[in-house]
Amino acid sequence: MIYPSLDELIRHVDSRYTLVIAAAKRARQILEENNNNDEEQKEKAVSLALKEIYAGKIGIERTKTGIK
Repeated sequence: MIYPSLDELIRHVDSRYTLVIAAAKRARQILEENNNNDEEQKEKAVSLALKEIYAGKIGIERTKTGIK
């Protein structure tokens, strides 16, 4: 089973589209940080990003031009 579930994650954002974009952006940041440090990951970047969104560590701001 996937944790956190999609239903739980949707409560923290306004739409599925926002969730996907925010998770993808954060996952790219995590990969870039790990590549610079040459550290080995125990979890995949997308899983970490989704857990951070669920925990409220990631602030999502919606603008006219996209998501920041």
